Amino acid sequence: MLDLLAVQSGTANATLITLAYTLILTFILSSVIAWTYEKTFLGLSYSRNFVQAIVLSAVVAATVMQAIGDNVGRGLGMMGALSVVRFRTSFKDPRDIMFVFASLGAGIGCGVYAWGAAVGGTVAFCLVAFLLSRTGLGTKHFFDGMLRFALPNEAGVRGQIENLMKTNLKTFILITMREVDGGARLDVAYQVRLRATKPAAEILSELSKIEGISDVQFMMQDATTEM
Repeated sequence: MLDLLAVQSGTANATLITLAYTLILTFILSSVIAWTYEKTFLGLSYSRNFVQAIVLSAVVAATVMQAIGDNVGRGLGMMGALSVVRFRTSFKDPRDIMFVFASLGAGIGCGVYAWGAAVGGTVAFCLVAFLLSRTGLGTKHFFDGMLRFALPNEAGVRGQIENLMKTNLKTFILITMREVDGGARLDVAYQVRLRATKPAAEILSELSKIEGISDVQFMMQDATTEM
């Protein structure tokens, strides 16, 4: 059986077997990072291509580090070659950038034979990512979605709606109100937090029963959006 420590401390020139170990470990670690991203994703625009890019970027990073080795000339040449390439991909979520960096870090660690650092860093990153996704750290206000509808501009109807929302919702905040039809009706929007026993469908059904209510809509909200 190959002694991994001997391989790691051996020559800087990669042999076929060390290259195989490096790429296999890189693929495993980057796949773990991609799986963590998939399981902890909280946004709206999920991209299968981005998940695959996490794995591929690690393999590319490991291959580049293997090609450079300890040769300064190769490193400078690689920097010049990469400077020609213009990356125009924009990241809407800073969290996505961190997953790309984690994948690149794992690939670079494997490429320079720092396998212990690559494995340890990947495990620590994934554990922290799971912890943060479950605790909701950084969330100032959390709502399940936005409830929007039109109602007659009458005190009685407004009172019925307020009582219904206090009874069926955990939290609600009025965010917009505007007059329509010459002031005869109001178009309102609320940020709402649902109760566990009251799904959105029941809330919509209860609102629709109030006379004069129309255009009832409920839009699910990205869990990472703050108001």
